[in-house]
Amino acid sequence: MSLTEQILSQVPGNPLESLRRVDEIWQKLRAENTPIPTTVKTETLLLETSDWDVIICGGTLGILIGTSLVKKGWRVALLERGILKGRRQEWNISRKELETFLELNLLSSEELQRAIATEYNPARISFPNSPDIWVKDVLNIGVDPVYLLETLKQSFLEAGGKLFENTAYEAAVIHPDGVNIQTSNGRSLKTRLLVDAMGHFSPIVQQARKGKKPDAVCLVVGTCATGYPKNDTGDIFASFTPIQNQCQYFWEAFPARDGRTTYLFTYLDAHPDRFSLEFFFEEYLRLLPQYQQVELSQLKFQRALFGFFPCYRQSPLKTPWNRILPVGDSSGSQSPLSFGGFGAMVRHLKRLTVGIDEALQTENLSANALVLLQPYQPNVSVTWLFQRSMSIGVNQKVEPHQINQLLAGVFQVMEQLGEPVLKPFLQDVVQFPALAQTLFVTSLKQPGLVIKIIPQVGVENLLDWMRHYLNLGIYSLLDPVGGIIENLTAKISEKQRYYYHRWIEQWKYGSGGDYLE
Repeated sequence: MSLTEQILSQVPGNPLESLRRVDEIWQKLRAENTPIPTTVKTETLLLETSDWDVIICGGTLGILIGTSLVKKGWRVALLERGILKGRRQEWNISRKELETFLELNLLSSEELQRAIATEYNPARISFPNSPDIWVKDVLNIGVDPVYLLETLKQSFLEAGGKLFENTAYEAAVIHPDGVNIQTSNGRSLKTRLLVDAMGHFSPIVQQARKGKKPDAVCLVVGTCATGYPKNDTGDIFASFTPIQNQCQYFWEAFPARDGRTTYLFTYLDAHPDRFSLEFFFEEYLRLLPQYQQVELSQLKFQRALFGFFPCYRQSPLKTPWNRILPVGDSSGSQSPLSFGGFGAMVRHLKRLTVGIDEALQTENLSANALVLLQPYQPNVSVTWLFQRSMSIGVNQKVEPHQINQLLAGVFQVMEQLGEPVLKPFLQDVVQFPALAQTLFVTSLKQPGLVIKIIPQVGVENLLDWMRHYLNLGIYSLLDPVGGIIENLTAKISEKQRYYYHRWIEQWKYGSGGDYLE
């Protein structure tokens, strides 16, 4: 019996069986053996009536946007294939980002405070043979998903929203004036707009991407357990081993309400020779005692955590259909460095709420109009080179400590440049001035490391990155112009103004100008 089998047999809910189910999906993805669904079709006849203005498929994060829209007076329905409820594992975020819930009137101050399960400070960034870096108020809030989703669910229903639980999306027929959605329990629901919040493996997303293999994958395993030595700090990004199995291993750790959560994650491609998720879990358990200075026998495991998160360079996803808008993980709008959709959804929640509201008011529901709600963001696209610098090809030769040395050097430079440079990056927000300073100082101080990274990432990827880097600079210059343009659009039609507003938002978010100090 493997160590993974021994440990997971102690955890309630039989996570070993779930791990192997997810592993089967990962294996099919590597083998390019994933069937392409065809659930979306188009029809030229008019639908003529609609039951809803918006139907959101996928409730876990869909409830956020659903509650925002129903409070604006729209007829909103939410489809959830099971019962809409949060998992026990906390979602980590920074406190300032949570103010979005207050701005959109989704939670009261008292409800928001109650939703916070844990709070800790400081958090560490750690690499071998390099001094640790400590930061405060970054991803240090653990939100209770059970309470948060239940509170939003009740608010959604009280505001007039309709929740269809145990009701999965099956198919959609797009008409010129609406979408007819078929569900797993035989319902036929008509809506003006379908919002896809079903995640990476949404059948709509799979059909739109035509079975394309992801350009990169983030593999994650972990547990929440009690029995650790007392530790009120966290790790945002830690490494203590050289490259192994053609991967660099990274760690995260956070205090949780019922123990301590630890993750092992890595960045890689979907090559058929890549290891399984179960093997990665075995690696996690092998290295966990060294990482946390504790014997496995001292720990009582509360739950196991695992998954893989595909990333595509062609993101955010541009669907070919009218009246369908992917959001959250479905859209692929998050950075390829992150493996949690909650933070990205919260960051874009206000923008999406305002944009969908305007799209519905002005009937801007064509594919060309909706694509502006998930626009190109150079500050996300530049992170592809960072992801590539932390991953290694199956047959690529890289010095064992090269990635750790590079990251240690870069983070030391960011620490020296100060919190305005370091903190946004740790919250997945890249800004041109901070990035330019970091690159310049790193090149001066450690030119050897920079030169070594070029053959690892490849010249083609480097040239592509330079295009996004230049666009990031251009967007940073355009962002302050947004307010001037807003004043100039006062006399144009509401339908035209929708487009101007989306361009202004694109510059703001695409340059990291939305970052909250």
